[in-house]
Amino acid sequence: MLPDSPNDHSIGLVSTQYVHIEQPLKLACGLVLKSHDLVYETYGELNGERSNGVLLCHALSGDHHAAGFHEGDSRPGWWEHYVGPGKPIDTDKFFVVSLNNIGSCFGSTGPASINPDTGEVWGADFPSLRARDWVESQKLLMKYLGIECWAAVIGGSLGGMQAMRWSLEHPDKLLNAVVIASSMKLTAQNIAFNEIARRAIKSDSDFCDGHYLTQNKAPLRGLALARMIGHVTYLSDELMGQKFGRQLRIGDLVDRNTDPIEFQVESYLNYQGDKFSDTFDANSYILITKMLDYFDLSREYENNPVKAFSHAKCNFLVVSFSSDWRFAPERSREITDALLAAGKSVSYVEIESDKGHDAFLLPNERYQNALDGYLSHVAQGLKGGAK
Repeated sequence: MLPDSPNDHSIGLVSTQYVHIEQPLKLACGLVLKSHDLVYETYGELNGERSNGVLLCHALSGDHHAAGFHEGDSRPGWWEHYVGPGKPIDTDKFFVVSLNNIGSCFGSTGPASINPDTGEVWGADFPSLRARDWVESQKLLMKYLGIECWAAVIGGSLGGMQAMRWSLEHPDKLLNAVVIASSMKLTAQNIAFNEIARRAIKSDSDFCDGHYLTQNKAPLRGLALARMIGHVTYLSDELMGQKFGRQLRIGDLVDRNTDPIEFQVESYLNYQGDKFSDTFDANSYILITKMLDYFDLSREYENNPVKAFSHAKCNFLVVSFSSDWRFAPERSREITDALLAAGKSVSYVEIESDKGHDAFLLPNERYQNALDGYLSHVAQGLKGGAK
C-alpha cells in the first residue's frame, strides 16, 4: 500500500548542487553556448561500478528538486511519492540525479541569466531550444559525475520525451527508458493550448517584448493566466467536479449587495496562477512550450517512428493514465506499437485514474506497483550491485 504521507520513508534533508560546464554546447538552432550553469540534486549513492545512476527528467515547469526537503521548507520535491528509500525509484538501490534544464529559471542558464557577450540579461534573446539540447546538456553533467551509462532515464510528459530522445541520440548510454504520460509529438490541440498561453503572456503590458527584466517589470498577470489555462488541461473533468463542483466560495446568488460571486474552482485557479507567476519566468515558459511544440521524435527519420526507434538499444516501460486527455493513452500506445514493430523490448501499462495528466505526480497504488516492479528488475541486473 502507499504510505499515508509522502513524508514516510523520505530522503529527508537534501542540498542543491551547482556546476559550471566549460565545454561549449552547440544547440540544434545552430548557436553555441560557450559555457553554461546547471543546478542539480542527487539522492542515494553511486556504486563501485558506477552503474546504478538514474536520470530524472522534469516536465515543463519542473526543477531539480525532485525529492526530500530543503532546510526550513515544509514542502517536499515534486516526485516525493516515488523517489526515496524503499520507494519505486529506490535511493537504497539507485544513485538518482535530478537537474534543472537550461532555459528554465531555477538557477541553470536561461533567459533570466546574463548573456556573457553583452553583459545584459538574455531575456527574449535567449536561443530557441529543442529536447535534444537538454539531452546534450544532461550528457555533459553525466560526464562531470563520472557516469558512463544510466541504469535508467525516467520522465513524465516532456520528461518522457527526453527519455525517448536519449534512446535515439545516445543508445549506448542508457539501459532503460521509462516514458510516462508522454507522446512522440504534440497534437494540434496541444499546440493550440500552448499558443493561447503564450499569447496571454505577450499581451501583458509589462511583457515589454520579452525584455521586462531590464525595465524592472514582470508580466505577472499574463503568466498567471497562462498557468491557469495550462492547469485546467492537466486535470480531468471528473477530478474538477469532485474537488469543486459548483461550490461557491464567496458571494450570494440572491443578494446582489454582497461581494461578487466566486466559485471554488475560480478561487483555486486564481491561487495557482498567482503562485506560479511569483516563481516562474515568463520567457522560460514561452521558450519551453515552444520546445514542446517543436518536438517530433521521427521527423529526421522520414516521419517513421519505427525507423526512429530502430536506433534504440535499451528496454522501455511506457505508462499512460486513463483520464489524461492532454497526453491520452492513445499516444502511449502509439509509442508502444512503434517500439514493438522495431523489435524492441517494451512493457506497457495503462493506469486507471481520474486525476488527468497530473496523475503521474500523484499517489496511485497500481502505478506505484508498475514502477516498483520494473525498476526492481533493473536493480537486480545492475553490474556491481545496487551500491
